[in-house]
Amino acid sequence: MAEEDKIRLGGMALPNGVLVHGPTSWACAVRQPDGTLEVLADRKRFRAAEVETPFLRGPARIAELFALLPEVRRRVPGLRLPFERPSILVGMAASAVVVRLLRGTNKLAPAAQELLAGLVSLAPAAITLRRSDLAAYHGAEHVSIGTYEHGEVREKEHERCGGHLVGPLLLTNAAAGVLANRAPERYQGLARLAAAVGSLAASTEIFAWMQRHPDSKLAQGLSKPGHELQHRLSTAEPSPAQLEVAEAALQACLALEHEHGDTGTD
Repeated sequence: MAEEDKIRLGGMALPNGVLVHGPTSWACAVRQPDGTLEVLADRKRFRAAEVETPFLRGPARIAELFALLPEVRRRVPGLRLPFERPSILVGMAASAVVVRLLRGTNKLAPAAQELLAGLVSLAPAAITLRRSDLAAYHGAEHVSIGTYEHGEVREKEHERCGGHLVGPLLLTNAAAGVLANRAPERYQGLARLAAAVGSLAASTEIFAWMQRHPDSKLAQGLSKPGHELQHRLSTAEPSPAQLEVAEAALQACLALEHEHGDTGTD
């Protein structure tokens, strides 16, 4: 099967497993404390792949994930999510305070304020990814999906990892934040919400353009932060047992996708 004919898959690393999802289905494999492998797969209720309108596709994918995670958490015994640790919640609260202080200072230009605020907002995720098990399962997810897509064993980094959104997201978030600051004070909350959604939508479209033009100097520059994030922080070499988990999730997801004859696109 040619690469362009294969089902486009996404994934999410978990502290004790891997979630793989396609256009219409999802599968989650978790390694239980006793060493057994728990696998569950099902069809998606909300399908972002059906949203093809530019600038709506990105928010739709986030909405799909928010709809999917509670269901997976409820139905898969023993599953743990990356952001369930108390230290991460504390980190998120602390970063929110720092972001508020940054936006209240007059010592920085508005664009610099928003760029620094974006970097601070990423700190909790960076702390989460430093966990060795999570990073290794992230690597296992990439190896499994990349090997399926390319038909040969791939490395722990993947060209479509969400980490590549970091560069576009920081830039669009800074620009959107500057515009939101110009709104009347009574509309600031609404303006910031619109800025966040708009930034995500624009970043997704920029990321899609980067995938279509991998040889472009601009695309390579925008992908550099995400590549460094994967290489140095967010992925680690998985063990054979972790690869087994990722492969189980991938095969269960593909089985459902093929059962209904769907190929879809990312």
